Amino acid sequence: MVAGGDGGGAFGGCGRRLCWSMVVMDTNPTMESIHSQSAHSPPEKGVAKAKSKKSPLKKAKKPILKRKRRLTSEVWKYFDILDKPKKENLPDNENDPENPDDDENDPENPDDVIVDDEPEKCKCKKCGQVYLSDSKYGTGNMKRHLLVCLKNQTMDIGQMLVSKNGALQLAKFNPDRFRELLVHAVVRHDLPLSFVEYEGVRNIFTYLNPEAHSISRRTVRTAILSLHEKEYRTLGRNLRTLPGRVCLTSDLWTSIATDGYMSLTAHFIDANWVLHKRLLNFSYTPPPHSGVALKEKVYDLLVKWGIVNKLFSFTLDNASANDVLVDLLKNHLNLNSALVDEGSCFHSRCCAHILNLVVQMGLKEIDVVVDKIRECVKYMKGSQARKQKLLECVAQYSLDSKRGLRQDVPTRWNSTYLMLASAIYYRRAFCQLQLSDSNFKHCPSQEEWGRAEKICQFLKVFYDATCIFSGSKYPTSNLYFPKHSVILAIAVISDPRFKFQLVEYSYGKLYGESSSEVFTQCTRIREKLFGLFNEYQSKAYKPEVVQGNVVQENQGEFIEDFDAFESHSFVSSAHKNQLELYLDEPRLPRNENIDVLEYWRAHNYRYPELASMARDVLSIPISTVASESAFSVGGRVLDKYRSSLKPKIVEALICSRDWLFGGEEIDNVKLDDVIEDIMNLNLDNDQSESVGCSSSVINVEP
Repeated sequence: MVAGGDGGGAFGGCGRRLCWSMVVMDTNPTMESIHSQSAHSPPEKGVAKAKSKKSPLKKAKKPILKRKRRLTSEVWKYFDILDKPKKENLPDNENDPENPDDDENDPENPDDVIVDDEPEKCKCKKCGQVYLSDSKYGTGNMKRHLLVCLKNQTMDIGQMLVSKNGALQLAKFNPDRFRELLVHAVVRHDLPLSFVEYEGVRNIFTYLNPEAHSISRRTVRTAILSLHEKEYRTLGRNLRTLPGRVCLTSDLWTSIATDGYMSLTAHFIDANWVLHKRLLNFSYTPPPHSGVALKEKVYDLLVKWGIVNKLFSFTLDNASANDVLVDLLKNHLNLNSALVDEGSCFHSRCCAHILNLVVQMGLKEIDVVVDKIRECVKYMKGSQARKQKLLECVAQYSLDSKRGLRQDVPTRWNSTYLMLASAIYYRRAFCQLQLSDSNFKHCPSQEEWGRAEKICQFLKVFYDATCIFSGSKYPTSNLYFPKHSVILAIAVISDPRFKFQLVEYSYGKLYGESSSEVFTQCTRIREKLFGLFNEYQSKAYKPEVVQGNVVQENQGEFIEDFDAFESHSFVSSAHKNQLELYLDEPRLPRNENIDVLEYWRAHNYRYPELASMARDVLSIPISTVASESAFSVGGRVLDKYRSSLKPKIVEALICSRDWLFGGEEIDNVKLDDVIEDIMNLNLDNDQSESVGCSSSVINVEP
């Protein structure tokens, strides 16, 4: 037993070790044993199923998931990505009744599996149309669907348009057109560039149409520059192909940020005989503002426009630097014979500026009366109680309370005229107020009111003349005749209602009908007129005359006498040129309201060279108001909130507005509109409104 036990023990230990290794070999068969077993004997059903199961000791492999791509296209706002379809996974033991729960205990086999080879799809949020949305297919099919999707329209029946055949159809939203209109609104109404970023504005756009995507101020800035460049090329092409020449006006302006700007404006008559005004440049002009620097600036701008050889006149004010500018520019242009008559008619002075100097000199002698009336208006603005007392005095004398009481701007005499005219109307109310208000001590006396009436009548003539000179939609050169301006005298002669008779009459009134100076001045103007016409006639196109075969035969003595026969009247009329024929014709009635440009358009074929000269002469502006009006727009663009705008975007804003909407009347440019909009006070307003000391108009209306 012992031996057996020992032997068994020793021997048994080896046997146990051997048995254990055999068990291990059975539970972990090698690849050779598996292959040999499969080759010699087919596996049993149960054994095969057992071998198909994975060992619990090994880790299960995780499926490789693709990173979800980022969707950046705008179409994804209108489409939803669909989940991939799932395929049911049938368990392997479905037909095995012996092991019904074997597959349920397998954590590696879910009930459903995603089909990887199925392409990704998306669905329209509105109509439910399905499209392939994989990246390799792109988004073009979805964009095209948005254009035709009927349910994507948000407009009601009132917003539908009627087609040509009478059927109702929905208008398609054009995002490019929407952006263009938005940029035009910013330019047209002097809106800040950040207008498109206002939350309220964006909400309105989204409410009207969800497809109206918001844009940033940088996008608007880029669009404005592109718009300016496009219109710049169009205007330049039109200027270079004009049938006539171009007249210029220019002026300087200082912004609220003390930056200097130059406005350069072109005046011309097109092929249809319509007068146009276009702001060529609103260019940043750093100091110095000397004549030499201004000449270089203007010449560079003209070269960029390509109109150096198409200039006729240049209208400027009486600054000394402008005289140097014109002389240098004229000499430079004459080097290439770019001016008519060597530039003798090139420089024109601003008549409105001349009238302003005359009136300002006259007002210095009567400042006492003007100052008293100015103090009366200031006193009325002091408090609501004073305005109420004035209203009572106005009602007592049954005066029109709708007329305004204006305060002038001392540097602008035309505003002084408006102040005097309004104060004179209420002078009886002022005199009554002086009796009831002991603090009102600035009321003029009766003698001073009489002087104010004479001053007002004197200023009215200049005020009406300035308003006429300031026009830019009609010719103004034929409306004013200074004795020293030959070119403006020629413009008066170009008017068929005046011709040369008005020149003779004006010099007769100026020097006396019997004075020899009348003949001298009329002769000088006549010589200049015919010299200018001869230059236009010499440059006119003359077609070549093709001479045919002339058979010269002896026609007899009778025919020779006929050739020699010429009456004196026939000879004189046959040798008259177009200018002489025009001057010999009777004048049109002076009271007849005719359009001078329309007259020359109708006589363009009868007097071709003379009409060409009249086209250039009548396009001369006699004031620089057209250039100064650009400063009113510039003051609203470069206000205290936007004074840091770059000069490039400032020029694009102001010039684009003039090119696109120049035909419209600009508010706040006229003096009356400026006063009404900025300085309006009503007697019925509350006390808070009466504090504004910048007011210039007091409406005495109950």
